[in-house]
Amino acid sequence: MDNMLEMYLYETNTLLEQLDELLIEAEKNEDFTSNDVNEIFRIMHTIKGSSAMMEFSTLMEIAHHIEDLFFFIRENGMDAMDEAHKSDLFNLMFQSTDALRTEVEKIENNEPLSTNIDQIIANINTFLEKISGPGEGNSEGTQSDEKTAPVSAPADAQAIAVINQDLAGCPKSEMPYFIRIHFDEGSGMENLRAFMIITALREVELQFEHYPEDVETNSDTADTIVENGFFVGLSSQEDVEKAVHVISDQSNVETYEVFENASVKQKEKKQATATPADSETKSKATPSASGTSNTPPASGGNAPVKQSLISVNLSKLDSLVAIVGEIVIAESMVRSSPDLQDLKLDNFMKSARQLRKLTDDLQDIAMSLRMVPVSGTFQKMNRIVRDMKKKLNKDTRLTIIGENTEVDKTIVDSISDPIMHIVRNSMDHGIEDTEEERIAAGKDPQAEIILSATHTGSEVIISISDDGKGMDTDKILAKAERNGLLVKPASEYSQKEILQLLMLPGFSTNEEVTEYSGRGVGLDVVKKNVEAVGGTIIITSELGKGSCTTLKIPLTMAIADGMEISVGSSMFTIPIANIRQSFKAAREDVILDSSGNEIIKCLDTFYPIIRIHDLYHIDTEVTNIEDGILIWVEASDKSYCLFVDELLGEQQVVVKPLPPFLSHFNIKDSGISGCTILGDGNISLILDIHSLYSVSHNYY
Repeated sequence: MDNMLEMYLYETNTLLEQLDELLIEAEKNEDFTSNDVNEIFRIMHTIKGSSAMMEFSTLMEIAHHIEDLFFFIRENGMDAMDEAHKSDLFNLMFQSTDALRTEVEKIENNEPLSTNIDQIIANINTFLEKISGPGEGNSEGTQSDEKTAPVSAPADAQAIAVINQDLAGCPKSEMPYFIRIHFDEGSGMENLRAFMIITALREVELQFEHYPEDVETNSDTADTIVENGFFVGLSSQEDVEKAVHVISDQSNVETYEVFENASVKQKEKKQATATPADSETKSKATPSASGTSNTPPASGGNAPVKQSLISVNLSKLDSLVAIVGEIVIAESMVRSSPDLQDLKLDNFMKSARQLRKLTDDLQDIAMSLRMVPVSGTFQKMNRIVRDMKKKLNKDTRLTIIGENTEVDKTIVDSISDPIMHIVRNSMDHGIEDTEEERIAAGKDPQAEIILSATHTGSEVIISISDDGKGMDTDKILAKAERNGLLVKPASEYSQKEILQLLMLPGFSTNEEVTEYSGRGVGLDVVKKNVEAVGGTIIITSELGKGSCTTLKIPLTMAIADGMEISVGSSMFTIPIANIRQSFKAAREDVILDSSGNEIIKCLDTFYPIIRIHDLYHIDTEVTNIEDGILIWVEASDKSYCLFVDELLGEQQVVVKPLPPFLSHFNIKDSGISGCTILGDGNISLILDIHSLYSVSHNYY
């Protein structure tokens, strides 16, 4: 049952996301195309059937009434509706999908479903009556009449052969009629979907047989059903018509075929050769009064292609990545074993190199399994902008760039709420209140929010920018001063530092509590969520021009390529992605700036030098610039040189989080992002190149 529920939630959430995207795009075009109408009908039919199977009656009822509505629209077309009706239809659909999503969230949180959905049902029925006219509101009757049309046409001899072969020796093969059912390709759990049909047929008190017989208890029958179909045996043409009506109303039924049993006809007619029987393939997905079908008749000799995609629980992927990480550590330990030092082991080293290559490949595959595009998160913002545009009466468009950029699944889930909060902030008090204000400022009357994602080595840069009124740094500074948040005189704060004040706990520039802001959840929570996945957040703004919030997120937090360095008796790891160059420097290459700090010239630009042994108070004999080595590093907008004793070599490291008790010492604010276990068993601290610059700036 847990597996069924997991599959149901995955399937339903995916369909609701598709529906949201479809509605947003259709509303932009101010109309539904015939493909849109058919797609919405299909989605609601699937949700209705699967919800009925899981006995989630609330979801089933809502989906059923929307399905009826779009059956009527499909039969009569959108042309019959005026612009006011179309606008009402969009609002009704967004309201209905919100109701469905609310119920799904209750299921996910193990909460009871709503017991009163009368209002949403009444809204759907009222709209259907409004567009259909008196006496035509019950589209379900029309739908039912069409679905019970008699089925008769020449038989498929190959399909009959399959039936006779598969049912050979089975007493139930004496039924004179059979319906063979094929489910949608890749739908999964075909045996349980077959059992759902059996339950539906029993509810109408039909006498029938079915094959395979043990679909409820034997999960292996799913493969048999994919290969040959699911068979229902019936004793009369009247029962066939009743069964067809039930089957055509089930979810995930791609095609069904009605056959006369050739062997029974042989006995009845006492003929040596079976007379060709009758059949017709009908498509449940697009019923038509004329009896035609958009789905080609299934051939008995061609089984449907088996699914090539599977859904995997994220916890299993987490376990896989953890095991791969341990393999990387174990492989490194074997290569670095002191027992092998100073030995000539050519064959061993050859095998070790091959093992390293396979380990790298395994790691790449394991990590790629967790990578998903940010498009799902980005597309949700369309709905946020659409709803706020209506309620705040602000004409705003959302432009999405780079939605196919891939990030670790865990990280995508973690940044969804921060992005949503920033988009709401932009809409609520970033965009001007009226078009007149924008026109007076020389701007396009329609505001724009740009949501973009790009790859830069080991990071994904996500930016949310708007062309609104920007932020008044004087007001921000004044409020911070009133709230006692300043740690130095107000005159000493740069514009960048003032904007960073926005992310202090409890800080808010919004004077009024609105539906979208002022609820006690501010940018401090956004910053905390972003930093929890190893990211950083930067705010820039120009008064009168707009604002931009940039999130810098690591691609993954599990395994990284690092450069091992030593300072005294301590070892550190620098992510390879942050290293631009390493080089030896002479004393005369280093000069002092006006504050007395060391700087060095690289490619015609001067960069500060940070001595690790000074910063962390490490005892070392390497203090002269000629004796050590400089590593030119870069992260975000920071670029500088680190002075270390020596480079130990490149190594693939498994990033381990720091123990929770160390958070009391603010170790992450000291330029340390985590740690890793080296091949010899020693622990190496991983340097956070971005925050290390700030730490050193305060130190020096």
